[in-house]
Amino acid sequence: MTYEEFVELVTRLWNEIPDEFKVELQGVHVLPQLKEDPSGLAGVVRLGEYTDPGPPSIFAGHVHLGRHIALYYGSFAEIARHDPDFDWEAEAWETLLHELRHHVESLAWRDDLIQEDLRQLERLRQR
Repeated sequence: MTYEEFVELVTRLWNEIPDEFKVELQGVHVLPQLKEDPSGLAGVVRLGEYTDPGPPSIFAGHVHLGRHIALYYGSFAEIARHDPDFDWEAEAWETLLHELRHHVESLAWRDDLIQEDLRQLERLRQR
């Protein structure tokens, strides 16, 4: 799948999500690069990422950046390169919903999914 086709796929999926889940979200971005996971684990890439301004700060430098979801085409392509049965749409949908859950939980001041992600990362480290 080309980058342009992936952008079209993500756009279509994004348009299927009801607006009430997109409150205070400034955008979804499909970035061309591969994103290595900051954990430093070999072969682990990050498919998507949710960013928010975090709690209020006396410095206020990041407050106006807003809330965003990023999907990394290069990471999807890297996994697909090693898996002939890779399902681009299923993986894009799963990643998009995962990052959207981070957004909804952030609005509710919850970190359930963050904790789940950390447990998954620990399981990967133990392998």
